[in-house]
Amino acid sequence: MSRQLKILFLEDVSADAELESRELRRGGVDCVTQRVETKEEFIRMLAEFQPDVVLSDFSLPTFDGLSALDIAQELRPDTPFIFVSGTIGEERAIEALKRGATDYILKTNLRRLVPAVQRAMQDLEERAARRRAEQEVAEQREFYRNVIDLDRNFIFAKDREGRFTLVNQALAEAYGCSVEDLLAKTDADFNPNLEEVEHFRKLDLEVMDTLREAFIPEERITDAAGRVRWLQTVKRPLVSADGTVKMVLGVATDITERKNQELRISRLNRILAVLSGINSAIVRMRNQQELFEEACRIAVEHGNFGLAWIGLFDPATLDVTPVAWAGLGTDELKRSKSTARADVPLGQGLVGRAIRERKSVFDNDISIETGVGGKRRQEALRLGYRSLIVLPLFAEDAVAGILALFAKEPNFFTEEELKLLIELAGDISFALEYIAKEEKLNYLAYYDPLTGLPNRTLFDDRMTQCLRAASHDQTLIALVLVDLERFRIINDTMGRHTGDALIRLIGERLQSVFFDRDSLARVNGDLFAVLLTEIKDESDIARIFEEKIIGRLKQPFTLAGQELRVSAKVGVALFPSDATEPDALFSSAEAALREAKASNDRYLFYARKMNAQVAERLKLENKLRRAVERQEFVLFYQPKVDLLTERVTGLEALIRWNDPDAGLVLPSLFIPLLEETGMIIEVGAWALKWAVSEYAAWLETGLRPRRISVNVSPLQLKRKDFVAMVQQAIAAAGNPDHGLDLEITESVMMEDIDSSIVKLRAVRELGVGIAIDDFGTGHSSLRYLARLPIATLKIDRAFVQGMTTNPDDMAIVSAIISLARNLNLKVVAEGVETEEQSKLLRLLKCDEIQGFLFSKPVPAAQVPLLLERGRETCPGRL
Repeated sequence: MSRQLKILFLEDVSADAELESRELRRGGVDCVTQRVETKEEFIRMLAEFQPDVVLSDFSLPTFDGLSALDIAQELRPDTPFIFVSGTIGEERAIEALKRGATDYILKTNLRRLVPAVQRAMQDLEERAARRRAEQEVAEQREFYRNVIDLDRNFIFAKDREGRFTLVNQALAEAYGCSVEDLLAKTDADFNPNLEEVEHFRKLDLEVMDTLREAFIPEERITDAAGRVRWLQTVKRPLVSADGTVKMVLGVATDITERKNQELRISRLNRILAVLSGINSAIVRMRNQQELFEEACRIAVEHGNFGLAWIGLFDPATLDVTPVAWAGLGTDELKRSKSTARADVPLGQGLVGRAIRERKSVFDNDISIETGVGGKRRQEALRLGYRSLIVLPLFAEDAVAGILALFAKEPNFFTEEELKLLIELAGDISFALEYIAKEEKLNYLAYYDPLTGLPNRTLFDDRMTQCLRAASHDQTLIALVLVDLERFRIINDTMGRHTGDALIRLIGERLQSVFFDRDSLARVNGDLFAVLLTEIKDESDIARIFEEKIIGRLKQPFTLAGQELRVSAKVGVALFPSDATEPDALFSSAEAALREAKASNDRYLFYARKMNAQVAERLKLENKLRRAVERQEFVLFYQPKVDLLTERVTGLEALIRWNDPDAGLVLPSLFIPLLEETGMIIEVGAWALKWAVSEYAAWLETGLRPRRISVNVSPLQLKRKDFVAMVQQAIAAAGNPDHGLDLEITESVMMEDIDSSIVKLRAVRELGVGIAIDDFGTGHSSLRYLARLPIATLKIDRAFVQGMTTNPDDMAIVSAIISLARNLNLKVVAEGVETEEQSKLLRLLKCDEIQGFLFSKPVPAAQVPLLLERGRETCPGRL
């Protein structure tokens, strides 16, 4: 030992202490010594002398060595304590060692003293060195702990089970706990986002298994407060001395603020893109609906909003109706077409508040229950939306609508975004006002502001288009000018306000007649123009005048409590007969109007011959109406004859008009007019009843009349009460043997085949036979023909009369007869006038014929004679 030792003897025998001292010096130990005997001296000297070694006797007069050991352990725990005694036993020696004694030596064997002291000092130095090393390690560890705790990056190490073996204070704070709480725990113990936890675990194992460092530029964690934090992380495997990897070391930099800045800039750029895109649309678009749809599309595609919709506000009903939309959720808007109410109490709803407060209103987390929003809010939450803003749109300083934008990110709308969105709403509002003014100018350019009808400019354009189409289709068009008579007197006497009101009422009344608004115009003060495009011939025009123009204007108008009656003069020009160009046609109509105003006629055509034709048609129509009222119609009957026996097998009822002035009028001269005017319904019903009643009358006289077939008009078959009409006719006769059959043309039956089948089956159930008249002239489908409840096919007279000279007609007649036989139908040939026709039909095995060869139509009075002759062979055979 290189230094001098201080040795304290606890010994009551000074000689023993001297012997021990001499042994130490003899052994080469450089030392100074002190001896004490009592407890008090021992305690004092421990403090004052501060010995390097204590050599103590085991047995002392005042106290024992074990007590001294306890005192030394308490006051100088690092000082070696060696018992030197002559009385210590083995058990006590062991107890002393257990209680902290360094060694024990018997006084009879002092040779062990020096080695024991040297060994004790060596142990002391080693313990001191170890403590110094441990202290240095502890200080170094504390230093590194302070270093990593001062670092606001997240520093951590994990083992293969994902347990934290090292964490710094920053990470512990992020997870809301202490460093000690986090050690030996896993991410799953603190992070509620299981997807994130699984991502971390997978990446840690990959780093440890591949022995490669990993750099993750962006990853997210959910902290203890539930906030999303963005990290930039480096992970490195920790290789132990044996070459195995048991841990991964990671350093993560919190880039949340940077990420939020990037997101903020991204959102601002998105909104700027929306602003730019919509402003571009405003420049090029002049249609409000197109602008709305484009604005919603741009908001979704460029602004990355989940849903955008625009609604128009009705201040009268307080409804906001969606008119344009784009994004996720539009299907619901389209399906419901629902409206949002702007009258939520105190304006609590976002739409209601935006309209009431006339400013933008937003909610950065609609998942928080506020008690307002209803189904629309719940639907938005279901679709994953969290933020919503409603921006009012203005026109002429009044709220005209709203723009609603939905985002899936919470807290989307900040002050900066709000400024840009308010600017966006202002731009759209400016566009709305501009478009409204432009639309108003365009409207005034083409429409009459008083009546809302097209003006002369627009009417001329529409007329040009109509004439072009009519020229291509070779159809007839009539231009009608209607001039109000004595209108200036009404204007002067009752005031301009009353005159304007009367013009509006006349416009509305004409619109109620002519549903195509573009075919009607107000061309100047009291002059209206009408373009009639759906007319078959000139005779249609007079009926339209009487019913739709003059008839409607005859009805009184009530203004300011007074009843006013107006009359009008009408001028008409026809395309293409009067003119083929729009200006020329208008000039022709004006010329006709001037002539009508100078005459007593209510209307005049430009072509004088038309005036006569229309006058004649009106006269005929009026006479027909009187004929219907006075029942001036009669039925003639033409027999149908069996070709083999030449016996009468049936009668066809043919209507005639017994005009008191002109006598009997042929059907071709009045039936078309009955069809046009609809009077055929009443006349047809009369024919059914009259045929059944005459059949019943013949039965009562004892005759055996043949069944009577009555022709059915297209208008009759189309009516819903057609079956009821037939039932009424049969019921009127009061006899179940009504003898009624019906003949219906092929084309009429095929117009609505399904409805025809239903009606005809119902009629057949009444015992009424059904024949298809003029077969071969329509477009029957053989598939439907087999389904029709018919019994007879009647070959049209045109084929019969041409069959002797035209092979095609002959082939058609033959085909019809073959078809009828295959379908088990009876076939009747109409218009048979020659023996040659009769013979050919007999050879083709036609069942029956009808025509002048056997008999012309005869009045009812001659039918009994016709039926009573001989074997009922037709008497009129030529």
